[in-house]
Amino acid sequence: MDQITLSPRHLHAFTEVGFQVAGRSGAPGAMRALREVIALEAYEFVAYDPATGRHRSLVSDGYARVDGDAAEEYVRLDSYRRAMDSRVPLVMGAPGTERYFRRHLEPYGWRAGLTTPLFLTEGRYTGLLHLNARDPEAFSAETSTLISAVSPTLAHVTDLSRCVIDPVGLPPGFNAAAFDRGGTRRDVTDTPASEAVAAEPAMAELAREFIDSRELNRRGLWLDGTGQWREVRLLRAGVGPHGAIQGAVIAERPCALPYELTGREIEVITRVALGDSNPQIAAALVLSVRTVTTHLEHIFTKLGCESRTRLTTKALAEGLCRLFV
Repeated sequence: MDQITLSPRHLHAFTEVGFQVAGRSGAPGAMRALREVIALEAYEFVAYDPATGRHRSLVSDGYARVDGDAAEEYVRLDSYRRAMDSRVPLVMGAPGTERYFRRHLEPYGWRAGLTTPLFLTEGRYTGLLHLNARDPEAFSAETSTLISAVSPTLAHVTDLSRCVIDPVGLPPGFNAAAFDRGGTRRDVTDTPASEAVAAEPAMAELAREFIDSRELNRRGLWLDGTGQWREVRLLRAGVGPHGAIQGAVIAERPCALPYELTGREIEVITRVALGDSNPQIAAALVLSVRTVTTHLEHIFTKLGCESRTRLTTKALAEGLCRLFV
């Protein structure tokens, strides 16, 4: 790797950009930090959505946003593909970009600029960043070095796979994944990813059904493919850019069955909560009615309930019903 040398002012900006991206200020805070050392007049973050394979303008400031389809045209330029391969910022108006610059940038006031592809440290591409300044001297070799050094941090701004807006009520200790109605799975910011949810294809359908329901949240127990019971919570959340897409978070953690209940007793509780009678439960679980009655007697004792109504209320409140995935 080439040696990167930055001045004390640039090192301070580098640190401040990381601090802003990690906090809640995000792109605006990061750009404020860069403006301390670069005379920026405008910027635009363009995100790459791995779910669609397309680019879209995400955040901009300074001048009017460029045309909506401009990003797709830009990333097809041979010069940008070379910049992708080398991961080096590309000067706007460089050979191969002149026509694009005249069509999509000059009419909006862009004069001198730099575009850099954004890759996370692990090498995943998340989008690109356009920077504009009135003075071409603003983009010196030192500036390009700074932008190259800070680009892995700025790549988090355009990482749509992690763009989930604070799911209300997600408790600590859970692993989670988020879904939109189309079944696209995304990570949940500041929450460990759930390998169990990712390994179960039917979770996308569960999320879609929850999104279409009127429920604000849902709790339950899930027996995963390995035979491990997991406590599961479903919560509404915005996903995608700025949380603009209606979605759901599925959070889980391994657990032992509460109240010393058995797996069969959980299934009986689930059927009671659905309103099934003893004969209906017996038919659904392929049991005799007498066996169902015995299970219910044990359940009432373990949970301290005297009626099916009380049992249903407790089961729904505490998430004692099985989620069939």
